[in-house]
Amino acid sequence: MTDGEVARTKNSTLWLAPKMARSESVFAANWIRRAQRLQKEAHVYYFVLKHRRSRWYARMVAAFAAGYVLSPIQLIPNFIPVIGTLDDFVVLFVAVKLLRKLTPADVLIECRQLAEDAETRRQEEIGWKASILSPIVIGSVWIVAAITASALMAAYIYERIAVVLAGVLGIAAYLPQ
Repeated sequence: MTDGEVARTKNSTLWLAPKMARSESVFAANWIRRAQRLQKEAHVYYFVLKHRRSRWYARMVAAFAAGYVLSPIQLIPNFIPVIGTLDDFVVLFVAVKLLRKLTPADVLIECRQLAEDAETRRQEEIGWKASILSPIVIGSVWIVAAITASALMAAYIYERIAVVLAGVLGIAAYLPQ
């Protein structure tokens, strides 16, 4: 039992196998990486669908798979917890396998390159917008906070001055209500 980690609780000790001892951040990073890969593959098959040299029946497979997943009418409705989503994954899995077989290799390579270029452009655009927009938003928030704090302080000071003047002059009519 030298490989792995030991998890100790108040009353017991549990030995964890090496693969079970992974931290949550590694687990989350793995899921994020898988989601990004799935998004990239979806973009590749979007370009396959739009490519002029892809075969008509490959386009039909892509269109039917997308239509089934996005349609509110399905064989197993999505509101059924596990099975409703599982049938969508099965349809997508079969569609991707069919598209890989039906699409010519050179078209698939070209579409992968188009997807990578589109992702690079998107990342550059997001980076540029974030670098311009972030300071503007942060500055605006600070200005609004400063104006609000100034208005609250001015109202407080005005009320205190009115109370002091009313007390000195003996006039209650000038007190704010």
